[in-house]
Amino acid sequence: MKIYTRTGDQGQTGLLGGARVAKDDARIEAYGTVDELNSHVGMLRDLAAPHHAERLITIQETLFTIGSHLASSSNEERKRFKVPAIGDQMISELERAMDEMDKELEPMRSFILPGGHPAASQAHICRTVCRRAERRVVLLAASSDVDPALVRFLNRLSDYFFVLARHLGKLHGIADTPWRPQG
Repeated sequence: MKIYTRTGDQGQTGLLGGARVAKDDARIEAYGTVDELNSHVGMLRDLAAPHHAERLITIQETLFTIGSHLASSSNEERKRFKVPAIGDQMISELERAMDEMDKELEPMRSFILPGGHPAASQAHICRTVCRRAERRVVLLAASSDVDPALVRFLNRLSDYFFVLARHLGKLHGIADTPWRPQG
């Protein structure tokens, strides 16, 4: 199978079921941003502590599933291509992971600035790209059939990346940098 097909040379791309849409379609923006997030999670996995790798791989697999949901325009297509559901269990797992990491962290007393260690910084990048992906999916949901679980998962995932950033900083001996408003 060749990587290049030349079918997108005119500014259109194919959805999972074969329909053609413009490359700037809201659906493409949504799953393209989820794909971008997945790449950033891959970098985070390379930078993070090894005991976080398994969960990050699971997150990457879930992001591929979300991309498949977004690349199909109907429940019939999702069933035909056997796209797995995004369930509340996945969201609960993120919440449990956050609760476990949070037990090891000092309580937050102010907003914190991203940074301190490459792994923590990458987790913050994942958080902000995840927020953008969530906004793109919400925009798509305003005009198309989108499973609300996708928005819930992305919302919780951005929270997970925030807690993970703080946890990675702690693992590397880096304290949170508080925001000190000027003026």
